[in-house]
Amino acid sequence: MTAIVVAGCPAEGGVLMVDRRAFVAGSVAFVAAARAAIGHAAAVPADPRDIARDDWTTADAIVARMRPPVFPAATFSILDHGATHGAPAHLAVQAAVDACAAAGGGRVLVPAGLWRMNGAIHLRSNVELHLERDAVLRFGRPGEITLPIVLTRWEGIEVYNYSPLIYARDCTNVAITGQGVCDGQGGQGFFQWRVHQDHDKGVLRDMGEAGTPVADRRFGPGHFLRPPFVQFFRCTNVLIDGPKFVDSPFWTIHPVYSTNVIVRNVTVVSHHLNSDGCDPDSCQDVLIEHCRFDVSDDCIAIKSGRDQDGWRVGLPTRNVVIRDCQMSTHIAGAIAIGSEMSGGASNIFAERLDVHHAKQAIYFKANLDRGGTIAQVRVRDVKVRDSDTLIDFTTAYHRSRGGNAPPTYKQFVVERVDCRNTGRALRIVGVEAAPVEDVLIRDVTVGKAREHNLIAHTRDLRLDGVRVNGQVLVA
Repeated sequence: MTAIVVAGCPAEGGVLMVDRRAFVAGSVAFVAAARAAIGHAAAVPADPRDIARDDWTTADAIVARMRPPVFPAATFSILDHGATHGAPAHLAVQAAVDACAAAGGGRVLVPAGLWRMNGAIHLRSNVELHLERDAVLRFGRPGEITLPIVLTRWEGIEVYNYSPLIYARDCTNVAITGQGVCDGQGGQGFFQWRVHQDHDKGVLRDMGEAGTPVADRRFGPGHFLRPPFVQFFRCTNVLIDGPKFVDSPFWTIHPVYSTNVIVRNVTVVSHHLNSDGCDPDSCQDVLIEHCRFDVSDDCIAIKSGRDQDGWRVGLPTRNVVIRDCQMSTHIAGAIAIGSEMSGGASNIFAERLDVHHAKQAIYFKANLDRGGTIAQVRVRDVKVRDSDTLIDFTTAYHRSRGGNAPPTYKQFVVERVDCRNTGRALRIVGVEAAPVEDVLIRDVTVGKAREHNLIAHTRDLRLDGVRVNGQVLVA
């Protein structure tokens, strides 16, 4: 086990040293075990580069089997259901959605113009909500908008709470498309609730820990748990393609318990805390591509439930491909897994990312209450202009309530990363009872790092071609 607290002093061009004998012994044991398991030495790739290369065929297979939903040709304009400029349009939009679903599906058309939304949109199966260019759905602030209470998941715990502004539950074939804009008015709206939410958040976490029946976890009027912007809850065949989402009330795009989810050509701009860009939560077969995130929290955060409630549900997020995205956040991660990851996350692939700024460019986060396993993660071809920490594994995200369920981190490859400027290149910190395991960091170049690397409680950490401040970090 490596336990290196200070590694590679930037000011002195230091070199990271890892116990080579321990590394070699671990590698030999791994290969021997693999040979014994399959009974034929030739089937074990001798070069770890081959292992990593083969993993990306899994990403290709995930994408190959995914298909966007297909809708009937029928069109239902909100103008035909009572929408008029200058008046609230939410009832007309919902009427068009309901008529579309009743007719067997099709497209609900939102034409160009500003449409005031003083209620949520609840999508239905076989319905595509299409926003034409220059169409704006502007959702009301608290006091203007009325939201029903629905089953949702709030920071990893199931609860009956305010409906997301756009919501679908138990739907098949559902989409939001077009070149229009959805404006949540979150900064001057629901974000103002944040200073009042701590009591409700604490009560909900207590309920999750105690196993309170979900039907008895009812919030809503008189409470301050902010609604997400868009949530697909237990849906299949989901597409979001084209729209711009601005000023979210809370997490922006939040698929939960959903399968075959495609998010592409989407822009998210939201500059207040907790306005995450896209958070797949206990989902499988997810593709996020050609998106731009400019947010004040995680750009993409992969999740799977919090603590006891996450274990109760027991649904991991797996088979996720993220590619060709632009990312900027000043207070959180560009790409993150966690911190609500108690159901686990595996088969996560991210490539060709352009990070303008991030507090953590590549971020794996949990605490000692989470349990859960993050495994089989592959990241490659990432360009980072500026970050506080380039690659960060932490088991100390915010406070733990008892610290008796450390997370498991294992089987990571991060490669071909080019960072111009960072505070710290590497922060990889497990705990003695649960070291960060089997991490290969390869072909990483950091032009300037201002602080020491911090590495502790790891097992089988390998560095190959990692250069920081012009110096090679040697394993």
